[in-house]
Amino acid sequence: MGFAEDDLTRDAFLEGRVSAWQPRHGYRAATDPVLLAAAVEARPGQSVLDLGCGVGVASLCLAARVPGLRITGVERQADYADLARRNAGGAMDIITTDIAYLPADLRQRSFDHVIANPPYYPAGGGTSARDAGREAALREDTPLGLWIDTAARRLAPRGWLTVIQAIDRLPDLLVAVQPRLGSISIRPLAARDGRAATRVILRARKGGRAPFTLLPPFVLHRGRCHEADRDDYTPEASEILRTAAALPWA
Repeated sequence: MGFAEDDLTRDAFLEGRVSAWQPRHGYRAATDPVLLAAAVEARPGQSVLDLGCGVGVASLCLAARVPGLRITGVERQADYADLARRNAGGAMDIITTDIAYLPADLRQRSFDHVIANPPYYPAGGGTSARDAGREAALREDTPLGLWIDTAARRLAPRGWLTVIQAIDRLPDLLVAVQPRLGSISIRPLAARDGRAATRVILRARKGGRAPFTLLPPFVLHRGRCHEADRDDYTPEASEILRTAAALPWA
């Protein structure tokens, strides 16, 4: 059916370098896809597969930083996939399908990078979102292991997987990744210095043999609490969210 125009907002990312139509009341991209894009060490001319691309914000932010990428997005919710096509303006190939049922031609392709922002909440338990699109984006239907298996199968040799996930799903993520990929490194994301991380970005390589690496948390905000009604991002986070800088990975 799609969204009515009155049900959409057009939101700016990276200081306006990326703009994206999003549902006013459904799942709305915020900082997570921007941070995911910032963690991808892609080079011009490489291929990228975005699993569960939503309205395309992660891929568009990556393309804003790295020109000349060949990007394919997969999104099972047709109305969100339509918005991704609208936002991309032909710069991405968007396929409307479940990652568990990729079309034959896509299953025959391989990619230099696969990126994903899988649902953070496991199936069952908790309070369901009132909006069906938001519920589908945030609560797991397709198992996390299948996301990783699909990504690993589509990676070219020496290709990289980059995933953002809730910190409490890290054990599940590692269980899924370790049999399939190597050179695993993890960057926790913390809202403020001294606070526990709530998100994690994981990178892993097909055929990689480097030792497991746990990096220090990347802190998003200055100070111990929000003290005023103004932007309090750390300089490093501000560079990522405003100027499309890469996420430090060392």
